[in-house]
Amino acid sequence: MKKIQLTLIALTSILFACKEKPKNTNPPGQPDIISVKVAPVSSIGSTHLIQATGLIVTENVANYSFKIGGVVSRILVDEGQFFNKGQLLATLNTTEISAGLAQANMGVEKASRDYTRALNLYKDSVFTLEQLQNTKTALDVAKKTSEATAFNLRYAQIHAASDGFVSRKIVSEGEVIGPGMPVLAINETQQNNNYLLKVGVTDREWATINPGQTATVSLDGYSDKKFDAFVFRKSQAADPTLGSFQVELKLKLNDVKPAVGMFGKAEIATDQEGNVRVIPYASLVEADGDKAFIFTPHGANKVRKIPISISRFDNEQVYLKDGLEGVKEIVVSNSAYLNEKSTIKIIR
Repeated sequence: MKKIQLTLIALTSILFACKEKPKNTNPPGQPDIISVKVAPVSSIGSTHLIQATGLIVTENVANYSFKIGGVVSRILVDEGQFFNKGQLLATLNTTEISAGLAQANMGVEKASRDYTRALNLYKDSVFTLEQLQNTKTALDVAKKTSEATAFNLRYAQIHAASDGFVSRKIVSEGEVIGPGMPVLAINETQQNNNYLLKVGVTDREWATINPGQTATVSLDGYSDKKFDAFVFRKSQAADPTLGSFQVELKLKLNDVKPAVGMFGKAEIATDQEGNVRVIPYASLVEADGDKAFIFTPHGANKVRKIPISISRFDNEQVYLKDGLEGVKEIVVSNSAYLNEKSTIKIIR
């Protein structure tokens, strides 16, 4: 930001310096008299804007996997492809698990026959109560085994839990995988409202940002558009890799679907700063980063050089961080030709 600010201010200074110096109409031997214009120092209520950059992400990401291991039979989506909630995404070869389910069902049938026989024998006082209870337990265990196998068979398929798209296909058809091994990395989207811009801010900026504050976002992939956003959430710990605090802005994209990882720039509007002094670009001299000087009338025909600190600027004026306390007027023309020994003539 400081580099951009310095570049723009430097260009402005050059443009003013390239103007023809005002002609001196003073008699020879007398000090040059430079005609200048002055303007009053004004203050306005200003909203503090925090500028930050980051990458597009989605609110929720997930790795889809099978509950059981086996041979991947089909993967029905490709990388970058969008899908709908409930859509079938991938399947395992179910030969082995189907055989296991058939075996479990046969175990249930046998345990059921054993229990029926034991019950009849118990009624005839041939089986003891303990023997009857054991066959009943064996039947219950067989039923539960069958239920567990049927449950695993259902999860030999991957269905989408929500709308989204595939960010990465991790395995291919024919591969042998274990239970829980990631198959598809996905990003969830719900009616295009789950896209976030994740930006990094300093600790001071983090302290002034609160959820719900508005922001304006521009994306490199859509340079001709501006998107409204708001602060969705902010991290409670610094990123150990980047050293900055992460803030997530939820974007209002309408029909635009950006790619995850796309670079974006944001301006976050925080609370009101109160009254901030503003001055024209033309009044600045010797600008360097956020430091600069201005001239103010001093006495009848002299000027005084005063240092200022720049907070930010827009297309029309410069906002000051500090400086100009007690100053009522500043020079706004021909500042590039002045020094503290100059003699001026104020043009009203």
